[in-house]
Amino acid sequence: LMPAVNLTDPHGKTLNLAALQGQPVLLNLWATWCAPCVLEMPMLDDLADGMKGRVRVVTVSQDLRGADTVEPFLANKDFRNLEPWLDPENELGMGYGDGNLPLTVLFDAQGQELFRVAGGYDWRSEEARAAIEEALAK
Repeated sequence: LMPAVNLTDPHGKTLNLAALQGQPVLLNLWATWCAPCVLEMPMLDDLADGMKGRVRVVTVSQDLRGADTVEPFLANKDFRNLEPWLDPENELGMGYGDGNLPLTVLFDAQGQELFRVAGGYDWRSEEARAAIEEALAK
């Protein structure tokens, strides 16, 4: 099941992942120091735009310095759909194994994991969209 982890944004707003049940969620764990993560961010932003209303894309920074690192990084980007969620206790990174990034997990509307991708991935590809569509159709 999708973990009941509290995330924060740089301004103190909170989001409990478990509260997102009722809609499919593509959860991406990333960090500013992770080159494949940085490459994926624009692709995930485009994916979020193309699947708006069908899948919520939630990107969660695993940067240990939190907002001090993430806010300046995102300020230099032109993302339309990605929100700056932080995992201050690194609960997600620790809960999903060895801490290798990026890590992306698709959950269905009931919070059940459908698939995960460890490492960089081309989220703009037809293969990626087809995998998401197929997983959601189950």
